[in-house]
Amino acid sequence: MTKLQQTLLYAGIAVLAVTAGFLLRGHLMSGNAEPGADAAVSTKGAEAIFAASLPDLQGTNQAISQWRGKVMVINFWATWCEPCRKEIPEFIELQEKFRDNGLIFVGIAVDQKEKAVAFSKEIGINYPVLVGDMKAMELADAAGNRQGALPFTVVIDRGGKIIGTKLGRLSQDKLESMVKPLL
Repeated sequence: MTKLQQTLLYAGIAVLAVTAGFLLRGHLMSGNAEPGADAAVSTKGAEAIFAASLPDLQGTNQAISQWRGKVMVINFWATWCEPCRKEIPEFIELQEKFRDNGLIFVGIAVDQKEKAVAFSKEIGINYPVLVGDMKAMELADAAGNRQGALPFTVVIDRGGKIIGTKLGRLSQDKLESMVKPLL
């Protein structure tokens, strides 16, 4: 095998590896519930979320079911998660924009309470923030986050049905296009 053939072979293998990596990343990060996706997982996930109670930033237990009947965007995040920190300001804007139309964001910080409090004050989060630990990750898993990664966002309609999920950073435009028809 000549040096040129060997170089071309290695370059071809590298291109295939990079392509496979991008395809796998796209598959793992898409996390969007497709129409007709596993309805049992969606139903079970919504039931688990509505059955949960977690402490808020003041330490008071809050039942997630208190927001049933609203369009809910539940965002699992942490202060150490850079994509989380980037998407939260956009969530603040959407909460402000659509609050009067029945939209409620609920942040679930998978973090230490003190860090969640400090970050929430620093950035001006204008929606409820709850603090969870492994219980929060169990809720995310029930809603479809099999990878256990953050950020993970769940959109629930007024009827209490999960209509979409997203593992990874969720853009403001994409989220707005998901929630507007539900309001």
